[in-house]
Amino acid sequence: MSLLLKLCALLLRLRNRHFFGLDLLFLALTPGLALALRTDGQAFAGDAFLQPLAIFTLAALGCKFLIFFPLGLYARFWRYASAAELALIAMAGLTATLLEALVFFAILRPLALVPSNFPRSLPFLDGLLTVAAVGGLRFSARLADWATHRWRPGIRAERVLVMGAGDAGAMIVKEMRANPHLGLEPVGFVDDDPEKRGVIIHGLRVLGPRADIPRLTREYRIRTVIIAMPTAPGRIVREVTALCDEAGVTSKIIPGIYELLDGAASVRQLREVRIEDLLRREPVHTDTTQLADLLRGKRVLVTGAGGSIGSELCRQILRCRPAELVLLGHGENSIFEITNELRTAYSKSQIAKGDTQAEIANRKSQIVPIIADIRHPARMRAVFEARRPEIVFHAAAHKHVPLMEANATEAIANNVLGARCVIEASIAAGVSHFVLISTDKAVNPTSVMGATKRVSELLVQDAASRTGRAFVAVRFGNVLGSRGSVVPFFQRQIAKGGPITVTHPDIKRYFMTIPEAVQLVLQAAALGRGGEVFVLDMGQPVKIVDLARDLAELSGLTVGEDIDIVFTGLRPGEKLFEELFIPGEVYGRTAHNQVFVSNNGAANPFCGAGLHQAVDRLIGAAEADDQDALVRLIEEIVPEYRSRAQHNSLPVEPIGQPL
Repeated sequence: MSLLLKLCALLLRLRNRHFFGLDLLFLALTPGLALALRTDGQAFAGDAFLQPLAIFTLAALGCKFLIFFPLGLYARFWRYASAAELALIAMAGLTATLLEALVFFAILRPLALVPSNFPRSLPFLDGLLTVAAVGGLRFSARLADWATHRWRPGIRAERVLVMGAGDAGAMIVKEMRANPHLGLEPVGFVDDDPEKRGVIIHGLRVLGPRADIPRLTREYRIRTVIIAMPTAPGRIVREVTALCDEAGVTSKIIPGIYELLDGAASVRQLREVRIEDLLRREPVHTDTTQLADLLRGKRVLVTGAGGSIGSELCRQILRCRPAELVLLGHGENSIFEITNELRTAYSKSQIAKGDTQAEIANRKSQIVPIIADIRHPARMRAVFEARRPEIVFHAAAHKHVPLMEANATEAIANNVLGARCVIEASIAAGVSHFVLISTDKAVNPTSVMGATKRVSELLVQDAASRTGRAFVAVRFGNVLGSRGSVVPFFQRQIAKGGPITVTHPDIKRYFMTIPEAVQLVLQAAALGRGGEVFVLDMGQPVKIVDLARDLAELSGLTVGEDIDIVFTGLRPGEKLFEELFIPGEVYGRTAHNQVFVSNNGAANPFCGAGLHQAVDRLIGAAEADDQDALVRLIEEIVPEYRSRAQHNSLPVEPIGQPL
């Protein structure tokens, strides 16, 4: 009696007890139906088969539920049933059928519990009917749920067109269909692939190419176009948004592949089109195995870990499961924030993977925040001696060109002295891989900031030649979303009603997203052997005035009517255009087609002891605040350093000698 009560209590707590009850009813009938089909109803002409049928039915029910419960058939939310659930039903039915056949031939027939003329095909027919009954019940419930939501009164859905009939588009449509409360009614797809034209996906037809968007929005009374192409380049996004503007409809977008945390698109991630979407390039394909081999189980240290690039480096490095990740920075608030972010994110990911709390606590303790000033040699030596990092990413630097022109001594102290302190501490601690985050402004610099980064590149190359270790530098241009970047500056001006200030109508810059830049930095780190300067392929440079115009249009404004663009003149140290290679550098592509490498680093009169003596004099001039000596010493160490006026008077020509 107590066992029966426990069984009843278990059934009452069962999540899908209604399905269990219906299964019990229907599956009690399928053996009889199978027998009727097999004998054309003759089995029920008399009562000879009634007792054997009852025995077989009880045995079949036991076999089925013995399989269904362990396979989780009653632990699913069937309103979300999909192909995976259909496969589960088929597998459960097949397994139950095999068990049923085994019981039939190994027990029921040998023990004469069923007569010898009882149909031997009965277990297999019953299995087919079982799959049909179980599957039919569940998918009927799903269909009824969909129909109830689909025609629920009082919900006025916004009619949408989905641009992109790929995986992301299909996921978005499926989610909109499953969640009518979102107020979005998908009407059809748009896709440029001619092979998809007319194809039906989740009940919706691919209506035409993107050029048809204006016509389709009129014909189908569309209010919003969803761009569901996470890997589409910015050129395509720009064309689609222009077509939507022409048609007078709203455009929304699924984030690019770098923003999707798990690679899966969701309606929750829908947002307005941003400037980074218009500048989006083909996604970077990195060798994840090579990166994992480099970082897994290693002690890694990142300087400037609280900054835009440094924090993203930490995020991506942590995914490769280093033995320890040291977050070194000067600003306590930013280091506090990135430490908490990483520990929280790591806890969630490890809980999802099934790690114990003790394992998670141990791994979280391997994220080590350190507040330190890179300009203090003794402090750097102490930190490196204590943590013994094997790989170092040096991202700490002052980067704002006009500000550093007015504060040259600080630029030299942080970017030159600081870099040397970190490099020397790395050498002393036995660091095997060192990566300096450099900038395209280090090429033919016209600013103090650019010149200091070039000096730090020379220090890295000197360290590589002295030690034979993989000390390398990586150059890239502006990153979207970094602190003090031009995009948020323009957005603030637009929010205030303008004007948007641009320094020069012809000024151009290279742009990358932060995750994209960091991915390529890590790839370069894996490729480095020592002394190389890697240069990331940043695509085509963008005119800043075009960037300002795009931002205004994304805000619904027309330049010249709703808002003005004003040209203010180049600032101190600012170039019209940036370059990627120094004259005399011999460069070529690496094994990764989005990473270039310079192997000779260009001829420079300073190397070895001469370089360090010159750097000592430069640091001494900075400490003495001797501005004239600063300029003279920078020109000695970096011969290509030029004034802004000299640089802007030169024609734009490609620099470098391809291999």
